[in-house]
Amino acid sequence: MTQIKEMGWNFDNSYARLPESFFKNIEPVPVHSPELVILNKSFAKSLGLNEKNLQSKEGIEVLAGNQVPEGALPIAQAYAGHQFGHFTMLGDGRAVLLGEQITPSQERIDIQLKGSGRTPFSRGGDGRATLGPMLREYIISEAMHALGIPTNRSLSVVTTGESVIRETILPGAILTRAAASHLRIGTFEYAAKWGSIEEIRILADYAIKRHFPEMEDNEDRYLSLFQEVVERQAALIAKWQLVGFIHGVMNTDNMTISGETIDYGPCAFMDEYDPATVFSSIDMQGRYAYQNQPAIGQWNLARFAETLLPLLHEKQEHAVELAQEALSMYEHLYHSHWLAGMREKLGIQNEEEEDKPLIEDLLRIMEKHHADFTNTFRALTLDKLEDTPMNGTTEFTHWYEQWQKRLTRQENSTTSAYQLMKNSNPALIPRNHRVEEALEAAVNKGDYSVMEQFMDVLSNPYAYSSLQEEYTKLPEPSNRPYVTYCGT
Repeated sequence: MTQIKEMGWNFDNSYARLPESFFKNIEPVPVHSPELVILNKSFAKSLGLNEKNLQSKEGIEVLAGNQVPEGALPIAQAYAGHQFGHFTMLGDGRAVLLGEQITPSQERIDIQLKGSGRTPFSRGGDGRATLGPMLREYIISEAMHALGIPTNRSLSVVTTGESVIRETILPGAILTRAAASHLRIGTFEYAAKWGSIEEIRILADYAIKRHFPEMEDNEDRYLSLFQEVVERQAALIAKWQLVGFIHGVMNTDNMTISGETIDYGPCAFMDEYDPATVFSSIDMQGRYAYQNQPAIGQWNLARFAETLLPLLHEKQEHAVELAQEALSMYEHLYHSHWLAGMREKLGIQNEEEEDKPLIEDLLRIMEKHHADFTNTFRALTLDKLEDTPMNGTTEFTHWYEQWQKRLTRQENSTTSAYQLMKNSNPALIPRNHRVEEALEAAVNKGDYSVMEQFMDVLSNPYAYSSLQEEYTKLPEPSNRPYVTYCGT
């Protein structure tokens, strides 16, 4: 216990002080023989944790859920959600929130064990997770953080020494992940469906105090809450689109109030530019395809607005008007963020009306020639046009000439424009075949060196270093489309 205290855990449990209907007290289910396979040392330090003690036997016992550190109060959170458009009761079915770590900089960060056993919300599941999907979430979430995209973070992965039955028998694992909070649109949907108006108000006040304290004293703070979540989701999804990230399962229970990306199940990054790209094995109709993500964001926010109507105004008709007016800003906000980001990807530092058609023309040419999304912008950044399949075509040559003329119509130098591009276009992304390569080595061979090297080059995607060159190469052509799975 002394060593557990010396790990640096500094818990508070504000969520557990909400009405009991929002959670269930639950102990993680102990595992047989936990082994630490990866630890995010720099992140641990920022959380105020002692990385050396975390790697001790006692530290691993905590990360495996076998020991609960002092100050933690383990709970499973209740929430609902629209899954592929259909409303259902959910909740943490295989995750336990240990509590909120108060960091040295006084940030409040949720610490959650994913794969820690059955809970009252498991709905017949075993509450466990397998090694591959937990390593996958570790890789993608940390890559997203390095790309500058708001996201939950990964602290560690431990193997459990136990097998988990899915389609086959697989090694079990537990991921320790951290987030600004796990408040979801689905949390509010749960409150609206099964709680009282007062409980919705308590939850909204909690969200405001935790994420938007500057609006606590606002008379119209609930409308301000909705407006801020609209803004954050618009900005977040624009960032996804700018790097070709496809979430794969944009259900309302996977959309956070904080504006962080959460739930890295069937997600993946797009190789060749195709707006209709879908990777998820369960997204049969393409509801969450790359091109649909912005509109789905607005649909999800409409569900959030419905939960807040009793707080917006006592007259429902007027409450609906207020919500609709705020929601109508989403499309403008999203396009503003997306257009600003695309300008930066092309080194454009001022605004002209012709910018949008210029960008759309490039994307159209990319789609026609099956150009790789990331590598196209990398080639433009490095002025290596020969690296794109569009090079030499009449339409791309014309586009390039128009783009070069556009760069002269701004005060900043061409050198400055290309530096902006370098800061805005990642040299590499966690390409799907590289992710699979790292997982295959770790899961099937116990070799984590492939993943560690991969994580090293992903840690600074804008470096354009020689070490990253190898990771920019495209996968070998395949007749089979890449498919991702949710891991449950």
